[in-house]
Amino acid sequence: MDLLALSDFNLVARHGGFGRAARASGRPKATLSRRVGELEAALGLRLLERGGRVLALTEEGRALFERTGALLTEIDETASAIASGAQRPRGRLRISAPLLFSQTAMGPLASAFALKHPDVRLEVTTDDRAVDMVEEGYDLVIRVDPASDAGLVGRVFLRDRLVVVAAPNLVPPAANAAMPAVLRGTAGGPASWPLKGARQALAIDPVLRLSSLVMVRDAVRAGVGIGRLPVSLVSRDIETGRLALWGEADAPEIALWALYPSRRLLSAKVSAFLDHLRDAFPNGRPEELAALAES
Repeated sequence: MDLLALSDFNLVARHGGFGRAARASGRPKATLSRRVGELEAALGLRLLERGGRVLALTEEGRALFERTGALLTEIDETASAIASGAQRPRGRLRISAPLLFSQTAMGPLASAFALKHPDVRLEVTTDDRAVDMVEEGYDLVIRVDPASDAGLVGRVFLRDRLVVVAAPNLVPPAANAAMPAVLRGTAGGPASWPLKGARQALAIDPVLRLSSLVMVRDAVRAGVGIGRLPVSLVSRDIETGRLALWGEADAPEIALWALYPSRRLLSAKVSAFLDHLRDAFPNGRPEELAALAES
């Protein structure tokens, strides 16, 4: 595929017509039209509908534009940075992050990054689902214990663990008695919570279900029941006595990953944000996340 023709097609698609693209780029309208025609001939596809006053993309043209626009932008940015002799982060940086991490950390993290890199236009969206990075145009995603994906690479930047906590006035149950509990989610879940070092799991009676861990913590603070929550979210409450620690959950450690497409060039802006995460969490400990949330 001719990358120059592909670049001209993206220019026309982005500006919504040959005339607008020609005025924006200073290139002849006839040249742009010829190059796009050559690309259509090479692909055996019609990419543009040319009949109306306003140019429209065909279904195939829209798919090609969505898939190649971000990649061509990264290639241009990398070439410009190399030509200028400096890899200075610049351009649009789109990040998807899970709800809890966004609520506790992304505000101060994003603010500090924006001040450090004024040429980057950072956009952060909150989503707990597994977004399609290429299809949806994300440069970086932050995920909790993600499933393996051959198309993504990344690194763990933070580890957390679960603890069982309660309001100080709640009394541990008698043997085999179920304790009122606040859970995240609308259905299902275990009937008991194993604790590290305990002979018997803690039987629970779910009396309240909520959609976020912040809401669960607030309900536990109010004395509704016990909760199983990340250390990073409740360490300050435990230190001040607002919550009582009942034990560490016998559950796998939680790992937060920063992921990006392996087939895409690792741009200066993505590298800068990865470095920013490393500086914010140098030891990758939950107490570092708790401290950031308090800042």
